[in-house]
Amino acid sequence: QVQLVESGGGLGQAGGSLRLSCAASGIIFSINAMGWYRQAPGKQRELVARISSGGSTTYVDSVKGRFTISRDNAKNTLYLQMNSLKPEDTAVYYCNTFPATKLRIWGQGTQVTVSS
Repeated sequence: QVQLVESGGGLGQAGGSLRLSCAASGIIFSINAMGWYRQAPGKQRELVARISSGGSTTYVDSVKGRFTISRDNAKNTLYLQMNSLKPEDTAVYYCNTFPATKLRIWGQGTQVTVSS
């Protein structure tokens, strides 16, 4: 079955860094565009960053210059390097295909909390 397992979250300080990982199974990872999504308290889930099967990337304006999405197709793993963290980055972060509607499932996510 399809599984998406996020890890690497935790408590960070403003200006600090975290590296998130997503281990995917049950999909042909290399041919799928992938994305990182986040959901903050009281907010709807939003797409933060995406990466095409060919490696091109797109970011929401609020994280441009701070976050980097990457993929390792040999390991079926997606990464999100988060630098210069801000309190408003606090959210549960999820990985999925892009568009996420292709899979219709979500993993447990990983909590990122950034203190000021």
